[in-house]
Amino acid sequence: MILVTGATGFIGSHLVERLVGQGRALRCLVRSAGATSRPAPSGVELAYGDLASGEGLADALRDVDVVFHLAGATKARTVADYDRGNVQATANLLSAAGHVRRFVHVSSLAAAGPSDGRRPLSEDDGPHPVSHYGRSKLAGEDAVRRSAVLPRSVILRPAVVYGPRDRDVYQMIRLIARGWMLQIGAAARPFSLVYVGDLVDALVAAADRPASGGAVYYVAHSAAVSWDEFGRTAARLMSRPLHAIAIPGKVAYAIGLCAEWWTRFSGQPGILSRDKVAEACCAGWVCDSSRACRELAFCAATGLEEGLRRTLEWYKEAGWLKF
Repeated sequence: MILVTGATGFIGSHLVERLVGQGRALRCLVRSAGATSRPAPSGVELAYGDLASGEGLADALRDVDVVFHLAGATKARTVADYDRGNVQATANLLSAAGHVRRFVHVSSLAAAGPSDGRRPLSEDDGPHPVSHYGRSKLAGEDAVRRSAVLPRSVILRPAVVYGPRDRDVYQMIRLIARGWMLQIGAAARPFSLVYVGDLVDALVAAADRPASGGAVYYVAHSAAVSWDEFGRTAARLMSRPLHAIAIPGKVAYAIGLCAEWWTRFSGQPGILSRDKVAEACCAGWVCDSSRACRELAFCAATGLEEGLRRTLEWYKEAGWLKF
């Protein structure tokens, strides 16, 4: 029996589809009966529980062999909200999961921090997160490392994830579809990325293949890109002209501050903040995923052009974009 948290999210929904297609016994943790607008796929159990409080987790984990922990806060109004979503929620789940055979914890490259522009990050490099989000994801990893589940756990740090159903990278793609590309400054700032289908391959490999307890793996395609390359590739696939605008760092910081004020006023966290600007101003976010290739037999196969082609086709068919 497999338990998936975050099953209704972008990555989680793709993982659930894969596991259902493989005929695996699957249970999905949801907060309440109204937590998802889509009915559960045939053969999938729904378990109701609250990661923040721990309520219902013991029942959700009954007879479970493998846990995929994807739930977390990618945007939040306050530092405390990040901690509740990424640290306390993980600790509560771990406290009820001491019996499981494998605990696959999905962290983030943000937990490691940026690369220095000279070489990709490896798993042996010490972490140095630069954002509240990154620090909370690193603290979530530390909760795994302190837990009884550690000998049977695997920690994955995906790079930028894109693909069908994503709403974050979509915000940039939507702007590109209108012919515009915004970036902070003129520096290339390379970054690693991974197509969501490849990330699901890595998740399944982490659950199925032997790995040392608490092992950390970066998950990314081997070829890093720049936002300029990303934007121009997307514009070409949509047959759109592209006008790039470089925003000075101080202006971007002010925009991030205004976005935070709007978040406080509206009560709805957005993808833009001073934290996100600080991440975007770093020299690079490039990681080396060769350890996952060696030890998990996983290598991301989908390059930028093919991944964007599939993503844009889905956005078009879903009515999110017109081109």
